[in-house]
Amino acid sequence: MYEGRSVLVAGARMAGAACATALAGLGAKVTVVDRAASADTERLADAGIAVVIGEPDPAGLLSGVDDLVVSPGFPPHHPLAVAAAAAGIEVYSEPELAWRLRGPDAPRWLAVTGTNGKTTTVTMLAAMLAAAGLRTAAVGNIGRPLVDCQHGGPDGYDVLAVELSSFQLHWSSTLAPHGGALLNLADDHLDWHGDFDRYAGAKTAVWRSAAAGGTAVGNLDDPRVRRLLEGLHAAGSPGRLVGFTLDVPPRGCVGVVEDVLVDRTGDGDAHELATLADIRPVGAHNVANALAAAALALSAGVSHEAIQRGLAGYVPEPHRNATVATVGGVRWVDDSKATNPHAAQASLVSYERIVWVAGGQLKGVDIDELTALVAPRLAGAVLLGVDRAQVAAALARHAPHLPVVDVARTDDGAMEAVVAAAARLASPGDTVLLAPAAASLDMFTSYAARGDAFAKAVHALPAT
Repeated sequence: MYEGRSVLVAGARMAGAACATALAGLGAKVTVVDRAASADTERLADAGIAVVIGEPDPAGLLSGVDDLVVSPGFPPHHPLAVAAAAAGIEVYSEPELAWRLRGPDAPRWLAVTGTNGKTTTVTMLAAMLAAAGLRTAAVGNIGRPLVDCQHGGPDGYDVLAVELSSFQLHWSSTLAPHGGALLNLADDHLDWHGDFDRYAGAKTAVWRSAAAGGTAVGNLDDPRVRRLLEGLHAAGSPGRLVGFTLDVPPRGCVGVVEDVLVDRTGDGDAHELATLADIRPVGAHNVANALAAAALALSAGVSHEAIQRGLAGYVPEPHRNATVATVGGVRWVDDSKATNPHAAQASLVSYERIVWVAGGQLKGVDIDELTALVAPRLAGAVLLGVDRAQVAAALARHAPHLPVVDVARTDDGAMEAVVAAAARLASPGDTVLLAPAAASLDMFTSYAARGDAFAKAVHALPAT
């Protein structure tokens, strides 16, 4: 398929390096371009793959190129992507390449996308699949490239739990997971996609297989997702359409009856999947995540018993509504993964009285609606990051008397100052919640580094 083709891979980090290595192994003529030299570019060059450092003229880079494989960070308005489109060169992502490279024994894909909850749902799904005795892994946007996982057979995988971002789905055209779940839709990454409709359109690509009889799973409690799922039904999609809800589910869906997660996708009767006590981390949004994972697992033939075992044994990913410590009667919670207002809302509504640690890169998203919703719960706020003034302005409108501390520091001691300020605002019984509603890269290398800094500063507080 790729032997003799000239392929330009844009980006040399994990996904790009994996693509370049796989393509070179298939006999393609591969060139990798990256803005800066790194250990990854050195390894690729040592393997005999051509590497270009910097940002040269796109026309020169694309001369003679048959395919352009882009890393997720390349938006459609990037000069290289624009030039490729103008030249009629196909542009796609690492998951799309992995889909094209599947062999006859390749594992099935069960994929998850949505504004929030993707990693939790994918790892819950992997736990269910493993509990059923299937060879599986949580891969994709969660970290491990898909091109490294397309081997089945006796030494490979039976099924993959795949996390897909809107970026990856935008740069796809044939990728059609056997089952796909859309968890929720809220304003996010509008600076990358251009507007909400393009963002939502990219997400719905996770349902592409429904046109050929695959399974599309959607959140009935999210009005935007519900309308899109109903649109598939109205269009006469031959696929299996499964909704999930925190309410009593209609026939063909999964949901909750009292304190039990139930399946009505089979004979219409309600069959127990798990109880609310089985769900970790706590919170209604994580019950929804568990239901979405269960719907995908059911589409792969996983039993109700294996789903319950998978959830009961599930170990949550870090930085997701995780209690760090209780100091002097104040609970400190790390939800650094809440990188947009929709995600932050899920944890903010889980606590009664909160000192809110917020701010970072808002990515063009309005925080006003979230602030109005949670204002009655707030005992104070500590703000950091490049867009903290926007959060402060929203708080001034909706909680004008709330004590707010602005931390302008961006050095290594900034989080210590944040935690110290929050400690002064909090009283016994309060929760200090790091739910920034914004991305972290203005100050930290990742949301995980931001959460780690928060936890370190909390653990350094004096015991009282």
